[in-house]
Amino acid sequence: MINFPREFLWGAATSAYQVEGNNSNSDWWPWEEKTGKTRSAEACRHYELFREDFDLARSLNHNAHRLSVEWSRIEPQEGKFSEQEIKHYIEVIKALKERNLEPVVTLHHFTNPIWFQDFGGWLNKRSPECFLRYVKKIVEALGPDVHFWVTINEPTVYIYESYLLGVWPPQKKSVLCAKKVFDNLAKAHIKAYKLINDIYKEKNLAKPAISIAAHLQAFEYCRPTLRNKLSLYLRNKIFNSAFLERIARYKTLDFIGVNYYSRCLIDVRSPGIDKLFSQTCQNSCLPLKKNSMGWDIYPQGLYKLLLQLKRYNLPVFILENGICTDDDNQRWDFIYEHLRQISQAIRDGVNVIGYTYWALIDNFEWDKGFDPRFGLIEVDYRSFKRTVRESAKKFAKVCKTGVLE
Repeated sequence: MINFPREFLWGAATSAYQVEGNNSNSDWWPWEEKTGKTRSAEACRHYELFREDFDLARSLNHNAHRLSVEWSRIEPQEGKFSEQEIKHYIEVIKALKERNLEPVVTLHHFTNPIWFQDFGGWLNKRSPECFLRYVKKIVEALGPDVHFWVTINEPTVYIYESYLLGVWPPQKKSVLCAKKVFDNLAKAHIKAYKLINDIYKEKNLAKPAISIAAHLQAFEYCRPTLRNKLSLYLRNKIFNSAFLERIARYKTLDFIGVNYYSRCLIDVRSPGIDKLFSQTCQNSCLPLKKNSMGWDIYPQGLYKLLLQLKRYNLPVFILENGICTDDDNQRWDFIYEHLRQISQAIRDGVNVIGYTYWALIDNFEWDKGFDPRFGLIEVDYRSFKRTVRESAKKFAKVCKTGVLE
């Protein structure tokens, strides 16, 4: 029997674009149309059904919920803010508080307003200043009811998908562009950290807790070659450490937000610097079970990464950890094994303060459409009916008791 700390935060996560529906002012909206990808359309209709979804979260004994605010709703045109949409998010936060769910609010979760992308998005040197204008508006509106803020979700994933692979909008493939975006996102976080704290001081509110959601991968190699060892070092440095190191230098982290899903098994067999960052094992070495998108299921990786985070001497909050699968037994096994690894990390001195599973409900999985099923709660995309899965009920017992049997 494993006991978690009494004050531990338990819950699940969502992001606005993936669940709300009809975010037509976002850069993803025209991109979906242009590329012929699956349209997000009404998504899960969470924009209308958020109270029902929060009722379900509460019934599952959650005491926290991670969500995001859609910037393109708040500022549909540059410098013009929608009071109606600000009011909507105030109601969303109030609905969480009424159900005793601690809000964990993300300010940027991959999507941008169309006007922002049109002037160059995060490549533009003005991008941090534009972001701060939006942050100020939201934090002033929601501040009294929010303690946890996440400025940027998975900056390295956003940079990789949008500016290196060129899969997501704006579909650039340039190391130089990627470096510029990295710098601008880091500046945006550092300045937002100061701004949020200043707003709380002005309003005589208790100091908030601010972080990013860092996507961490368990990088390992299948053969101890020199190239594989170099690749492991570089990938860890660039994808896992670089952004955290940059913003930690400015003392702009109150906790470390962690998103963890999988292992990356490295096997570099071709020459070329780019291969050090991209090649993976193709020979089924060290095979593991996989989720429905083919990602390795590797709970031990989370434990190893948590131990590495001890050097920051900060609390750690698992903001995303989840599995897409059509086998709900596999979902519960995934949650159970990852919670076991988290509890071991706690015993070994890591101050883990909470766990929000990805995701509360099935949702729009970016360029993969609606096929991947991550939710504790199933969504019928024709009727929008919600059905609580058995894995959610098993997780609910842990949330209620803080005990993993």
